[in-house]
Amino acid sequence: MKYDSCNIQHFTGFFVDVLAALLQNLQTPMILAFFLGIVATAIRSDLKFSDGMYAGLTIYLLFAIGLKGGYKLSQTTFADLWAPALAAVGLCIAIPIIAFWLLRKFGKFSAINAAAIAAHYGSVSAVTFGEAQAFLDLQKIAYEGYMPGLLAIMEIPAILIALFLVKTQAGSRVTFRTVLHDLFAGKGTVLLLGGLIIGAVSGKKGFEQYAPLFDVPFRGVLILFLLAVGITTGKRLNDLRHAGLFLVIFAILFPVCCAAFALPLAKWAGLSLGGAMVFASLAASASYIAAPTAIRIALPEASPAYYLTAALVITFPFNITIGLPLYLAGAQALFGA
Repeated sequence: MKYDSCNIQHFTGFFVDVLAALLQNLQTPMILAFFLGIVATAIRSDLKFSDGMYAGLTIYLLFAIGLKGGYKLSQTTFADLWAPALAAVGLCIAIPIIAFWLLRKFGKFSAINAAAIAAHYGSVSAVTFGEAQAFLDLQKIAYEGYMPGLLAIMEIPAILIALFLVKTQAGSRVTFRTVLHDLFAGKGTVLLLGGLIIGAVSGKKGFEQYAPLFDVPFRGVLILFLLAVGITTGKRLNDLRHAGLFLVIFAILFPVCCAAFALPLAKWAGLSLGGAMVFASLAASASYIAAPTAIRIALPEASPAYYLTAALVITFPFNITIGLPLYLAGAQALFGA
């Protein structure tokens, strides 16, 4: 009875912590801006972002993440980085394979659509990553500064693996040379890797020069970007009717399972509590910048109503509202905090 009572108290405390973090997260300006975008679309407001402004906000966020990560990377030794990097590579290989199998066996998706969806979930979302950092900053929880390096590592391999899977199972004519060029020459990769290199080479002196533009205003630009994403999400809400119940359940439960697997892996790799939470958020995220571009080129037959709806309309809102507090509570339980 005493053991059962302790268990009840433990789980009660866990859910109380999740609820408290959730309520606090829902009151942040980033989340409120996202919902404002959805409301603006629902009431048919003329509020909109031009393609140029949306692209500009994307460029800023990706480059800022890369620059700050590069600066932190310059202060990191290989001994600290190899295990988290190995864990990141392992995850971005395992996630698309498992997702593809689940979507084919239980979701009854075609090989092309299953691969398209798996590519999005195996890759990562830079915006979810930025929101996870902002969430931890709000909670005053420290995390490793080299996490953007893991973001860069995890962005591309899963897309290639998903394309390989569909090529072997559906005989699709996937031109890997074209896909590789698009992935490595795409703005996301160029900005992240380029920023990492610039930040690492310039070090502290360089950071002091670009910090007034790329560090301090970061959250303000993130608010604007989430407002734009909210508008885009609101316009795609009707696509939920075509997604099907299985995809809706998959888009919520699969990221949670990925995060649950990533947390002990992060602890094994030597990450701190905050670093483990960010790592779990990366594992749970779904790309809607790099992956859609590659999939449109390599698998034009795949339906955006499936992969974009799952990644942008379901998983992204779930992660930034409920997921982040849940992953933090999981990390705290794992680390005994």
